[in-house]
Amino acid sequence: MSRGALLAFATRELATRATPEAVAFAGRLAAERRTAAVLYYGSTLRTGDLGGLLDYYVLTDGPHRRGLRGLVERKLWPEVSYREFDTAAGTLRAKVATMPLDTFRRAASGRTLDTTIWARFVQPVALVWRRDETAAGEVAEAVAAAARTAARFAAAVGPEEGSALDYWRALFRQTYRAELRVETAGRADEILRVAPERWTALMPLAWAAGGIEAEQVGEAFRPQPGARRRRRLLARWRLRRTMGKPLNVARLIKAAFTFDGASRYAVWKIERHTGLKVPLTPFRERHPILSAPGVLWLLWRARKRGPAA
Repeated sequence: MSRGALLAFATRELATRATPEAVAFAGRLAAERRTAAVLYYGSTLRTGDLGGLLDYYVLTDGPHRRGLRGLVERKLWPEVSYREFDTAAGTLRAKVATMPLDTFRRAASGRTLDTTIWARFVQPVALVWRRDETAAGEVAEAVAAAARTAARFAAAVGPEEGSALDYWRALFRQTYRAELRVETAGRADEILRVAPERWTALMPLAWAAGGIEAEQVGEAFRPQPGARRRRRLLARWRLRRTMGKPLNVARLIKAAFTFDGASRYAVWKIERHTGLKVPLTPFRERHPILSAPGVLWLLWRARKRGPAA
């Protein structure tokens, strides 16, 4: 097996069909800036349920802004926004992350301290818009690199011997601990439960492409990265684990001031989860942070009153 086999695996998955509405949404996002590709992922890709929140990554030719905001965008990617489009199927809503394709490729290959890109895009994803075949090929290479990066770290942080699912489970649990995430310890099992055969097939492909030999007896694997390489991988992992939460905190602080559409997103989430309809005034839309105390007050009063008779 070689890198070609893993690249073929990534290319096939990226060709996963999405609903026409999700594809059209991606096209509208791509038209807003110099876009190389749009990736669609998450639970709605799997279920086709358009009533939830769609998740996209828009990969661009370069940073969108200049000056201080552009510097922040280059260092604390991605840019995050909430978008709504009215369609024949109703109003579709999406959380959209935007970053340069070159940065995405570096992060997927493990050349940054970030863990979120390779840990997310080793999971199923569809390429729902691309500028041309060159961009499509670059995205496929990046997704294959994400699998190689994940598999290398799995060989270091996983058990001495186990099934492919055991290594994926150990890896995801470690990444959740490294990041500032709300997922429970069982989230890794939920991910793997959806298509265990997919994960079982992917791990040996990714190990082989990453230059890690693995003995296999039945369903059990024993990866052998070598003592020196294992020490190096563990040292790299400890650095990423140390920096994971500070990076997440920095991104949350940035998002508090730069999340485009934050008020609309908050209003939709509140109504979806509580039934409380919060009017979206011009002030609330322009100043989501200043408006937050008033919205929380409305939510508290509604809960105190309880359901209407």
